[in-house]
Amino acid sequence: MKLKRPLAILGLIVILSIYVIAIVSAFSHSPQAATWLMAAVFSSVIVPIFFYAGGMVYRILKRESGNKGSDPNQ
Repeated sequence: MKLKRPLAILGLIVILSIYVIAIVSAFSHSPQAATWLMAAVFSSVIVPIFFYAGGMVYRILKRESGNKGSDPNQ
């Protein structure tokens, strides 16, 4: 449970950095600006999905490890 808050802060930092990259690349006059912008927009959708899926897997594995010692026939 103590790991939850630092992971949430790390996720917030990652998502905010993706948005900063998107804004900087939108105003950049580089030929690669459109590519960077599309990568940042794509990442701003995919990264939260991976965080959510990782949290679900963690909850499922944590629940299964707690039931390992119990006998289902009782």
